[in-house]
Amino acid sequence: MTETQDLLPEGLEDRLPQSAAAATRIERAMLEALRAHGYDRVRPPLVEFEASMARRMDGLSTRGMFRFVDPASLRTLALRSDMTVQVGRIAATGLVDAARPLRLSYAGQVARITGRKLEPRRENLQVGAELIGRDTVVAAGEVVELAIAALEAAGAKGIGVDFTLPDLVDTLADGPWPLDAAARERVRRELDTKDAGGLVEAGGEAYLPLIHAAGPFDDAARRLSAIDDTGVLGSRIAALRQIAARVEGRARLTLDPSERHGFEYQSWFGFTLYVDGVRGEVGRGGTYCIGGTDEPATGFSLYPEELIESVKAEETLGERIFLPLDHDRAAADRLRDEGWRTIAALDEDDDPQALGCTHRLAANGPEAL
Repeated sequence: MTETQDLLPEGLEDRLPQSAAAATRIERAMLEALRAHGYDRVRPPLVEFEASMARRMDGLSTRGMFRFVDPASLRTLALRSDMTVQVGRIAATGLVDAARPLRLSYAGQVARITGRKLEPRRENLQVGAELIGRDTVVAAGEVVELAIAALEAAGAKGIGVDFTLPDLVDTLADGPWPLDAAARERVRRELDTKDAGGLVEAGGEAYLPLIHAAGPFDDAARRLSAIDDTGVLGSRIAALRQIAARVEGRARLTLDPSERHGFEYQSWFGFTLYVDGVRGEVGRGGTYCIGGTDEPATGFSLYPEELIESVKAEETLGERIFLPLDHDRAAADRLRDEGWRTIAALDEDDDPQALGCTHRLAANGPEAL
């Protein structure tokens, strides 16, 4: 029976061996895919000064972070909720003189004060990559392709990528469909909810066609082109098509050009990642500028917790071989080199099968139980 004081807070959980093994395998596979593409891993601390995190990324709210006072400096510290801002700080400080483009990867736990209705989890594994110092279509294409490669390496099936243009409303409001600042916020909100009536009430009747310019990529891109009678979106649409061509055949591609929710700090390009068998998104990315330096960057973050949940039941822990008290230690070393997991007896009462062993080390080598 579990004592009340042993219960974990809402939104937090232990990962038991099979689940932890799946998490470790997936994290390693993703990081190896990033390393193979030339992205060097960095490891920022779990806690930083709140002010430093807040200034590095527009749209990041420290209200959602666990915060406390540092007894050494008497300044407010924050437990990270997003590692992207930390990588931006590293690029702007410790790696400020490194050659550009700078390719960095990372992995670690992040936490937030409250969960969401559809995602109550308050602690997540975040794995990602940032390409810093370039704001080009080629850079964006590399990052999308890399995100797909990382998911493929983790064993994800049925990958989907949904493209968006985070600055779409601003681009149109500054040009053919003018809006003041207050109206832009209202129009963005109604476009996010795909509320046609609310959009008209918000003064965005001209923006109604954008609601229907969403769906499978080729069809949606054609509809968006048809709306763009002034050509103001020409370069954006061409860029999307170039990125889509680079990853064609490796993922289902869709386009929702007016999607803004979750892309508050992205600039002209954003994307969301999905995989079959997993509820909701598994990651997102796009183009942005690092706060404090305005250096351009393109990156993505993967949150594979739900992917781990979907595969943990099939995760194998590897074959275990039981080593008797008087076993040959050199033979045991060879077995470990071959990939066996060894379980050494501590006394005569140890039961190999109860300890999960499938084999026993005998005089002539492994012997099935």
